[in-house]
Amino acid sequence: MTKRFAFIFRLAALSLCILPCLFLPVFGQTKAPDLTPYERDTTQTATYPQIIEWYQKLDRQYDQAKLIEIGKTDIGKPLHLFLLAADKQFTSRPDRVTLLINNGIHPGEPEGIDACMMLVRNLLKANKLPKNVLIAIVPVYNVGGSLNRGVSRVNQNGPASYGFRGNARNLNLNRDFIKAEAENTKAFQAMFQSLKPQVFVDNHTSDGADYQHVLTYFATQKDKLNPTVSGYMTTRFQPELDKLLIAKGFPPAPYVNHAGDTPESGLVGYNDTPRYSTGYAALFNCFGFTLETHMWKPFPARVEASYVFDEAVIRLCEREAQTILANQKQANEAVRTQKSFVLNTKLDRSKTDSVTFLGYAAAYKPSDVSGLKRLYYDRSKPFTKRVPYWNTFSVETKVDKPHSYVIPQAWQEVIGELKRNGVQLQTLSKDTLMTVSAYYIMDYKSPQRPYEGHFIHSGVKVRTEMQPIQFYKGDYLVQTDQPTNRYIVETLEPQGVDSFFAWNFFDSTLDQKEYFSNYIFEDTAAELVKNDPSLRKQLDEKRATDKAFAESANAQLDFIYQRTPYYEKTHNRYPVYRLN
Repeated sequence: MTKRFAFIFRLAALSLCILPCLFLPVFGQTKAPDLTPYERDTTQTATYPQIIEWYQKLDRQYDQAKLIEIGKTDIGKPLHLFLLAADKQFTSRPDRVTLLINNGIHPGEPEGIDACMMLVRNLLKANKLPKNVLIAIVPVYNVGGSLNRGVSRVNQNGPASYGFRGNARNLNLNRDFIKAEAENTKAFQAMFQSLKPQVFVDNHTSDGADYQHVLTYFATQKDKLNPTVSGYMTTRFQPELDKLLIAKGFPPAPYVNHAGDTPESGLVGYNDTPRYSTGYAALFNCFGFTLETHMWKPFPARVEASYVFDEAVIRLCEREAQTILANQKQANEAVRTQKSFVLNTKLDRSKTDSVTFLGYAAAYKPSDVSGLKRLYYDRSKPFTKRVPYWNTFSVETKVDKPHSYVIPQAWQEVIGELKRNGVQLQTLSKDTLMTVSAYYIMDYKSPQRPYEGHFIHSGVKVRTEMQPIQFYKGDYLVQTDQPTNRYIVETLEPQGVDSFFAWNFFDSTLDQKEYFSNYIFEDTAAELVKNDPSLRKQLDEKRATDKAFAESANAQLDFIYQRTPYYEKTHNRYPVYRLN
């Protein structure tokens, strides 16, 4: 980068911090009745009633706009979706891109809420809706959090008050896209499957290190996205998006997830697994962006950055519509016939790129509180430099899909998840004995404390056994010749980082239901060992190599018990079966 170009970068970023009053003309001059609550007072973000009233008004004023209720939220109020269509047709079609923009998943990060209110008004007033893009906007997703206003994000630079991160059940909705416990999430999933968007934006605000950028973002993790969509996103859409952002005075950087103490140590790509909104969207060949404006910057600067980002994505969707549509169609067909699927990935630090970063010098000084060393950033020492960027993830776990999965009807919660997410299922018309491949859960790790209300499993190890199993009329068959294959495989394979097993949907199978009485089983065990030399050999070998086992009479009885017909075959047997 030339010194002159670097200077322009710094000037653009710094001007946003010290001259927020200059942003408002960018939105267009409007008469007082047309002003949003934010425009009336830039220290305020709109409340939930004000947000919905604003979109209702636009619905009444313009035939190209429609506000609909798509379901209930955990707090009992409706979840809304605002649709913009130049031709007044508010459904997805194969000849136009559907862009979905989500606001207020964390209502303490409200910039997208206020920016979208202004953006849709300006598009409608200027009659500048793209003809080949259906714009779908969730005005505020976490309604319960929006109603719970306060100042919980300590040190955030405005607004005066805002919503709370958790929803009415204290769930972080951006960790709920697979387990779908919140009513909000269930409504969102149903809406997503109806719209089938090609592009998705989730508006957020970031804390953490201090730096000059007002705007950072991360894109869907490229190494798990379908190559057709991923290649286009990384080599064409993102570079063009970055050009538009720079032209508007918002030089972007990757989301600041730094490798060491400060961003100068390098940035690490974000692995947005399916629990996150963009990771969920990627399961359906929809590429997405999580926008992160910087909470230390003035609130007007952050709102303006959100406005510019969302508007830029709209214009790129308009310009690139045919390519975006063709790429998703091709990816859907490829996924339908794809044989192997990546379940888990890990960062590959051997592959390093670099990015231009506009930061502040970091240093250490004694803390006024503890007297110990503390980190601070010196805003009088801005810098522009290339920093390392690790954004390649290699395969950690991969699995071949079966022809079909068989799921007993007892697991209705799982069946409901699959149906809501567009998976086609068949029911068995009669009782049927099938020989299937069954997983047994051999090992897993769980945390000591809950995470989002769950003790999520990781490091899952399985063994496979072919078994004849009796299934019944009404049980479900899930064939893997569908565009939804990635969702099917990643949720139903227990080793997946965000599988249904990981999220505790099947924990009851980990409980043993029948046991033995030691003093009675002693005689049975002795007889079994006497009559089975192979069992005797296994027992002796285990005692010879495991001192704790050799000193535990109960452990030895249990060892024998597990190798008898009395031991239940369903213990640790994963109740989703593979039919090959």
